[in-house]
Amino acid sequence: MSDNKTKSGADEATPHLEESKSHAIHAAEELRTAAAIKAKELREAASSGATRFKETASQRAGQAKDYAEHAWDDACTRAKDWQQTGESYVRENPLKAVVTAFGVGFVLGVLFRR
Repeated sequence: MSDNKTKSGADEATPHLEESKSHAIHAAEELRTAAAIKAKELREAASSGATRFKETASQRAGQAKDYAEHAWDDACTRAKDWQQTGESYVRENPLKAVVTAFGVGFVLGVLFRR
């Protein structure tokens, strides 16, 4: 008789076990779907952020390039101006230019000899 009670108790537990198992499987599938959706949202957000970063970096690089080109052009212009100023000074004062060049060369020669 106790064997019949155990058997009927097991029979009663089986539908609950199947129902719980089905519920767990369904919950796992919902969780998997939700995780896939979140993963897709994160990929899209990361892609969007990377695109914004790339655009910003590109703009900053362009600005830096423009600044460098401007600085280079300015330096070239100043160097040409100094060259022209030096040439005109030498043409107007040749003796002073030769004496100054000799003096500077002599001082540098003494300094580098030591």
